Amino acid sequence: MTGIEMVDLKNQYAKIKTNIDTAIHHVLDSTAFVKGPATINFENRLSEFQSCKHIISCGNGTDALQIAMMALGLQPGDEVITPTFTYIATVEVVALLGLRPVFVDVDIDTFTMNIDKLQAAITPNTKCIVPVHLYGMCANMEAILEIANKHTIPVVEDNAQSIGSEVTFANGTKKKSGTMGACGTFSFYPTKNLGCYGDGGALCTDDDELAQTLKMICNHGQKTTYFFDIVGVNSRLDSIQAAILNEKINVLDTYTLARQKAAARYSALFENHPQIITPTIAAYSTHVFHQYTIRVKNRNELQLHLKSNGIPSMIYYPKPAHLQKAYLGYNYKVGDFPISEQLCNEVISLPMHTELTEIQQEYIAEKVIDFCK
Repeated sequence: MTGIEMVDLKNQYAKIKTNIDTAIHHVLDSTAFVKGPATINFENRLSEFQSCKHIISCGNGTDALQIAMMALGLQPGDEVITPTFTYIATVEVVALLGLRPVFVDVDIDTFTMNIDKLQAAITPNTKCIVPVHLYGMCANMEAILEIANKHTIPVVEDNAQSIGSEVTFANGTKKKSGTMGACGTFSFYPTKNLGCYGDGGALCTDDDELAQTLKMICNHGQKTTYFFDIVGVNSRLDSIQAAILNEKINVLDTYTLARQKAAARYSALFENHPQIITPTIAAYSTHVFHQYTIRVKNRNELQLHLKSNGIPSMIYYPKPAHLQKAYLGYNYKVGDFPISEQLCNEVISLPMHTELTEIQQEYIAEKVIDFCK
């Protein structure tokens, strides 16, 4: 079978081409390329979608994490707790700001921050906790917030992969990912569930004062033009990308449903196979399946087998953050986080996107099962 894509952006674009092209041309005609009406409109649309007071758009998801930590006033040497099983951007911004990353292990079933390990990692120097909502499902935010509130530590949610997922708290309250901590961060990289056609990001908060600081940092630290009150950066979502996102947010719920249906098909095809561990959906969170990630032995050989049959796959991630060369100076070693290290040897993500067909999925599953017999 030919034509299987890891992410099929071309066919996704084809279905909304007229709306996207029209939106882009409106920006071109207006020449309002930076902080124009399209960007303001998108911030309002995302605020409504998230049910949060403030959305501050920025250049990308990595910037969003850095800006959040700057706005919280973290100082060099402060400790930031984050899972080691994550994309490196989560850790990268901590190091860039002169903060100290404190890694914790994850749960083997959910791939998200282990609550007991989080509790054990807290010290008087802990100034921020950054849970990662990985692959499309939230971390256990109720437990994380309970610990954070007990120690008066702000929480920054890395929500780059899980826009639209929702946590149900013990009292029945439901909250969207990115809205539960002091601040949530978003990425709109093209392959994300809500992706533009370049780079883009945003921050989410209900705190009025924090929102003002975030806006200033994004804009060189100025509230009034040419008067700079704090050190800032230059990080903006351009109007063309915002225009694209305005069109795609209209169909985000439809995209989410398509991903969930595709994930359910995969899981049914792999059901009860002793050598294939399918994704767990936690009782407290919905899953929007940015990735459909299984665990298998001989993962690298499986990837080669799939490639030989025309099936793309990805490994998110082959090495945990604490063992990456750039971060060896923090004195972690092999064996410190055994679950994350195990996952890095077992996880493989299969094609997952809004255009995936049943026939394609049946073929993919057939080849995975053939290998795992």
